[in-house]
Amino acid sequence: MSTPITLTVGDIELTYNTTYMGIDHGMLFQELDRKCRRHKYINYEYYEQHPDEDVSQSEMCFCRPLRSLIPRLELLGYTLPAVKAEYDRLAMQDHEQRLDTEAPERTDTSGLLDFDQFVAFIRTYAVSKLSDEYNADYDEEHRAKRGFFSHEAAIEQLPAGALYRETGGYSERSHFGNLLGFLSPYSTLRVLAENPENLDLEVVWDYGKFVSAGWAQNSDFVAGARRTQTYLIATEGSSDTHILKRAIALLLPEVQDFFKFMEVADRHPFSGTGNLAKFAEGLVKIDVHNRVVFLFDNDAEGHDAFRSLQRFNFPVNMCAMVLPDLEELRSFPARGPDGVSNADLNGRAAAIECYLDLRLKDRNPPQVTWTNYKEKLDVYQGSLDFKESYADAFYKASAEAIAANEYDVSKLRIVLGALLRQCSQMAEQMHSVE
Repeated sequence: MSTPITLTVGDIELTYNTTYMGIDHGMLFQELDRKCRRHKYINYEYYEQHPDEDVSQSEMCFCRPLRSLIPRLELLGYTLPAVKAEYDRLAMQDHEQRLDTEAPERTDTSGLLDFDQFVAFIRTYAVSKLSDEYNADYDEEHRAKRGFFSHEAAIEQLPAGALYRETGGYSERSHFGNLLGFLSPYSTLRVLAENPENLDLEVVWDYGKFVSAGWAQNSDFVAGARRTQTYLIATEGSSDTHILKRAIALLLPEVQDFFKFMEVADRHPFSGTGNLAKFAEGLVKIDVHNRVVFLFDNDAEGHDAFRSLQRFNFPVNMCAMVLPDLEELRSFPARGPDGVSNADLNGRAAAIECYLDLRLKDRNPPQVTWTNYKEKLDVYQGSLDFKESYADAFYKASAEAIAANEYDVSKLRIVLGALLRQCSQMAEQMHSVE
């Protein structure tokens, strides 16, 4: 009797292997996702009759909801544009196959769904609402135009995929899953997430019975982003690093393992805007293969350094970015030779501390001070007064205070959103050239 390892979403099988581990899906999960889960293919009656035998090993798996997998999939390169590119490529292959094998009237590309129509098809059917009850005559009934999908025109307009691929099923749910089988497993996960009703589906890498049968050990199944899939975030200073590390841990724990930072316990090895720009230039020239993001402050010096790097042809695994502009910083108190007046800090004085909660108890309202004139850019460089105080307040803010909005992290969320988009775009480009 075979002992399979499967990756499933809502009990739809995406991969199936026996006698060997097959595809490593560990990067989809974190260690906290390793758990025992009741499995419909385990004979629980047997374990009731043999109480000396432990069922927990057979139930071992990695499991998490599809909702929390979306950012992990995107950091792996499976963005919606990447899925569209894969779909379009397969649709074109299908069209070319039809040209070779079918009658002329069936070779019109208008007979295939475009990607937007395909996504609409996905949104029409929630996986959890499709019956998974076994029916040995399901395919025969479908061919006889009986059953749930028997009059769904879109089925005939989907790319066929590999020759002799299974497109039928034993239930509505298995049929739907097999119809999507022309896509790669992670692309299938990403596009299923476009239906909001699918977001709570469990994605399960089920390996417990495989280990129980002696084919492997639990330690062979490792969670977390692999070294080649992580992103080194290179910042201007140690404060940037400490703030971003804590922000990711608090606000993006589901992808925390994807991000690495330079060790700055004692001092930052490339402190300062100019040194970070030189570090970036050096890595570009020696063709480092790690994924690296050079993150500059949204101030005059940061923009100057960012622009200076545009003369280099960055490889697909490297990019530079500036902290995002914020509406809240467009009219901000700033002190200069003529006193205090409101000014736009974006591109002039928005260091990472400006993205923290600037409401300090028993302190005057926040302001920046203009420090020096950048002649090349024709703007003044500024710095937030008492910025260390705002950083200290962030380090002391508890997770409970943040959850209760007693400490405002809305601006940090914008920063992390921009960082996620930049990294996902990098992964998408790397994915497209593999």
